[in-house]
Amino acid sequence: GAGTTPGPQCNLQGLWRNEVGSNMTLSALDAAGTFSGSYHTAVAVTNKQILESPLQGAQQHPGAKGQPTFGFTVHWQFADSTTAFVGQCFVDRRGKEILETTWLLREEVPSRRDAWKATR
Repeated sequence: GAGTTPGPQCNLQGLWRNEVGSNMTLSALDAAGTFSGSYHTAVAVTNKQILESPLQGAQQHPGAKGQPTFGFTVHWQFADSTTAFVGQCFVDRRGKEILETTWLLREEVPSRRDAWKATR
């Protein structure tokens, strides 16, 4: 029979680096598709020392689809804020893996009155 050959698999595990020089390392997925890792940002609005920060995430349909969606949160170790990332892992024609992501950063503010400016 004419079976469809699965396309290239995008694997989240390993070291990732973005265009501004931040990098993150992701662990292997467990059976449920969850993973952990660490994020070291190259861009932060702070005068504190930038520390490597832990992350926790999940991938949709582990092992089933070649270009899966995923999400993870980063617990910043040097700021009172949390960032949530969502994205998809793509494999280009040369076989290079690329993560396309969008993020929301929430800063802690003193009161609900200030909530309007707390997310970017």
